[in-house]
Amino acid sequence: MSLSEVRANIDAQLQVSGRTGDQVELIAVSKVQPLDRVEAILSKGQRVFGENRVQEAAGKWPAFRERYENVVLHLIGPLQTNKARQAMELAQAIHSVDRPKLATTIARLAQEMGSCPDLFIQVNTGEEPQKAGILPADTDAFVAQCRELDLPICGLMCIPPVYEESALHFALLAKMAERNGLTGLSMGMSGDYEKAIRFGATHVRVGSAIFGERQG
Repeated sequence: MSLSEVRANIDAQLQVSGRTGDQVELIAVSKVQPLDRVEAILSKGQRVFGENRVQEAAGKWPAFRERYENVVLHLIGPLQTNKARQAMELAQAIHSVDRPKLATTIARLAQEMGSCPDLFIQVNTGEEPQKAGILPADTDAFVAQCRELDLPICGLMCIPPVYEESALHFALLAKMAERNGLTGLSMGMSGDYEKAIRFGATHVRVGSAIFGERQG
């Protein structure tokens, strides 16, 4: 597949879903991709990218930003509290707010820095013990806690279990977001982003369908 095909597929799914006038933010997930592949996508006009690790993002994006304007970076991987300041300095959005300690740290740093990226709460919709994310039963209370901290929570994010029907998890996430008055839905990756759009995704995180298989 290619960047242009992914964009065309997104447009087609918006039409099929009757979401005329809606837009879906395509996040090109560039984690562990060679720099030449990333630059090739930049040269085609893509400006929104996703990284998993703060350290990798810090080593890659400052140099690209010197050469390409209007680059928007989303951090989509688990975030350690000791990396929060660096993450907030690098990224315009963080998709992995998943526990009270991290929320409190981001709130404190936002006060110190005078700004804060857009934030998504990661929900562990499959309740998988090895996966990050707030549990579904705790999501409403966590959204309320984040709002009490004046955090700019714009939506929810999930990564469905590999061997389960992703539509069930997209529907659950959409229901939780609606219940909490949140409009952002970060869901859908290379294998299921079209399905995610049908369930209301506003941000899709697409890597291998754009770049090819990862190198590490």
